[in-house]
Amino acid sequence: MLKSRCTIHRGIYGGPAALIGLMALFHAGVSRAETTRPVVCGGAAMQGGAQLMCSHTDPDKPTQFCTFSWDLMRSDNSAEVVEGSFLLPPGAANVQVYQGSGFVSQITAPIVICRGKKSGDTSGDD
Repeated sequence: MLKSRCTIHRGIYGGPAALIGLMALFHAGVSRAETTRPVVCGGAAMQGGAQLMCSHTDPDKPTQFCTFSWDLMRSDNSAEVVEGSFLLPPGAANVQVYQGSGFVSQITAPIVICRGKKSGDTSGDD
């Protein structure tokens, strides 16, 4: 009889220090192409909690109105989609835009869509 061995890799869900590591990668891993986006976000779900943080990276862009959607796995193995919206002014860094409990992992990465307009601008998109 053959014995099989299964190894589980915990990745970024490995412990409390994982969120700190995620945020370090979040700041260090921004490429030149990504800096054209005025808002960058990073999130993690592990050990009973979920947190989504965002930063406004372009001081020349106006305040951004953002919405997010995130599919998370609850501790009872059911899925829950959390959604919300927030305003992010220029210069805002590491703003916690969502925090929840009862989650063990993320099913999908958070989807964040932002839009900004200068005051008095009545045109469509920026």
